Amino acid sequence: MTLKEIVQKCRMQNVHEVRSITDDYVELVFYNKKLDQWNKIFYDILGPPKKPAGVRPSKEDLNLTEDYGGIWINQTLFRREFVDSTVVAMYWPWQDDVHTTLKMANSKK
Repeated sequence: MTLKEIVQKCRMQNVHEVRSITDDYVELVFYNKKLDQWNKIFYDILGPPKKPAGVRPSKEDLNLTEDYGGIWINQTLFRREFVDSTVVAMYWPWQDDVHTTLKMANSKK
């Protein structure tokens, strides 16, 4: 599955800001009031979070996300291996409790 295909599934959600959409990287901002719908999309596509919010990131989590700003205890990390790539998605909640930045990356094998 490509990032653009995942973004298409997200189009029905209320996106606050699109920062980047390429074949290998997506960054956008969504409203926290829609978090349940975003979670359903990512659970359906990528499965349960590899690192839920509130859980300390492992060394593997940190290495996996290093190129995209890392992952902190209050952030969520999804990961799924596909035949030809690995897709990661990260929620970075804002301090305003209204917005979350979504970062997705696709690493070819």
